[in-house]
Amino acid sequence: MNNKILEQSNPVTLVGGGALLDRDLRAALALAPTCVAADGGAEAVLAAGVPLAAVIGDMDSISQAALARIPPECQHRITEQDSTDFDKALRHISAPLVLAVGFCGRRIDHQLAALHTLVMRSDACCLMVGDEDVIFLCPPLFEMPMEPGTRVSLFPMGAVTGRSDGLEWPIDGLAFAPDGQSGTSNRATGRLRLEVDAPALLCILPRASMAAAAETLLALPRHARWPARAAPHKAPPAS
Repeated sequence: MNNKILEQSNPVTLVGGGALLDRDLRAALALAPTCVAADGGAEAVLAAGVPLAAVIGDMDSISQAALARIPPECQHRITEQDSTDFDKALRHISAPLVLAVGFCGRRIDHQLAALHTLVMRSDACCLMVGDEDVIFLCPPLFEMPMEPGTRVSLFPMGAVTGRSDGLEWPIDGLAFAPDGQSGTSNRATGRLRLEVDAPALLCILPRASMAAAAETLLALPRHARWPARAAPHKAPPAS
């Protein structure tokens, strides 16, 4: 059953209620003009004068004044309490790429939950944009031109192994795990190629890599993307 709220053939910008610089919102919209807010993220979007295609969440972080400025047909309330607004929004968007801004900074628990969602929604191609970094879940195969010396951090959210070309310290033969090996502050030697065996490895690149990372993720063929995880049935959202 298709329970998507928004279906787009082009990239989508998703805005959260975390720390958000105007330059990050504008940079995301330049690549993905369709804008969706996760609950309280709508406040920043409205303040910037950007049209909203949808607001998704339990609506406990958005003011009544802001809601009054959003057409009712664009408000999608999902009241379940066992998922975050980022998760609610991401799983109800169908797009080749989601640029997520406003999900880094401020509360650490919210940021960790957002990283958890990147892993749990592994079939959603999503690039999270922060002040200093961009973050995405490594697909099965990822190749991207890199300037030598560019920081490449790899952080496991589960058990995962892989192979690499173009890293100063190759990952071949390493068993990554949250309570074991990680790959913080590696460096590119040129074109980067990563192969991983599970949807559990986050790749963290400098903020300057945003456009190139977005272009690379957008161009991924179907066989180079993760399938959806099996998940418990959820009732469709009430609009």
